Amino acid sequence: MVLDQVLIDALTAVDTPTICNALEIANGGKRSNQGFTIGVFQCAHPNMKPILGFARTATIKTHSPYTDPPSTLKARRLAFYQHMDSQGQPAIGVIQDTDDKPGTGAFWGEVHSHVLKGLGVKGVITNGSMRDFGMLAEDFQILAPVISPSHAFAQVVDVDVTVQVMGMTVNPNDLIHADRHGAVIIPISLLEKLPKSIEVVFAKERPIIEAARKTGFSFDLLKAALDVSEKIH
Repeated sequence: MVLDQVLIDALTAVDTPTICNALEIANGGKRSNQGFTIGVFQCAHPNMKPILGFARTATIKTHSPYTDPPSTLKARRLAFYQHMDSQGQPAIGVIQDTDDKPGTGAFWGEVHSHVLKGLGVKGVITNGSMRDFGMLAEDFQILAPVISPSHAFAQVVDVDVTVQVMGMTVNPNDLIHADRHGAVIIPISLLEKLPKSIEVVFAKERPIIEAARKTGFSFDLLKAALDVSEKIH
C-alpha cells in the first residue's frame, strides 16, 4: 500500500505512546501486551520527531567469528542493501542480532546510518548495538539497547525474514511507528481510524490534566474530571 502524506504527517506529529493509546481506541477499547518493544533503548537522536515506515527486516550476528568466505559475506551484505532500499516508500530497518550475547559489535554507526538514509530508510530498531555518536546521519533514528566501540565480527545472516527485537515480533512490511520511547506495530486494519482515535486520546486526557493543574485540586475535582473523560468517545 501507499501511505498518504497527510496520514504520515498526522501520525508522526504525535509520540509513540500516543499511538499505542490510539490503537486501543481504534480497536474498540481492547488492550494488548504484544506488538510493541519492551526495555530500555539508547536513542541516537532523542529530540528527533517520530518515524513511520514499513519494516525492512534482517538478522545479523557480531559475536561469532566469520566462517563463510568473503564472497558469501559480500553477497549477503549486498542482498541486505537491496532489501533495505525504500523505493520511494517510508521504511524502517528492524534488525535482530541473533547471537547469544547481542550487541558485541556495532553494526550501526556513521557509515551504515548514512548509507541507509541515502536509501530512503527513516531509521533502525535493533536489539544489537550502535556507535559513532556525533558522526551519525542527521534525521536518521537509531534505537539500540547496547553501545559498543567495535564492529567485532558484524555480518548479515538473513534478510526479509520475521524478526524479534526487544519483545516485538516483526514481519517484513509491518507498519512501524517509533521514537525515543520505542516502537509499535500499526495494524493496517486500524490505520484509517488512527487520526480520529488520536483526537479522542487528547480529548479524554485534557479534562484530567486541566483539573490536576488547578489550584485546590482535590479528589472531588479528579472524580468529576474522570467522569467527563469517560463520556468522550
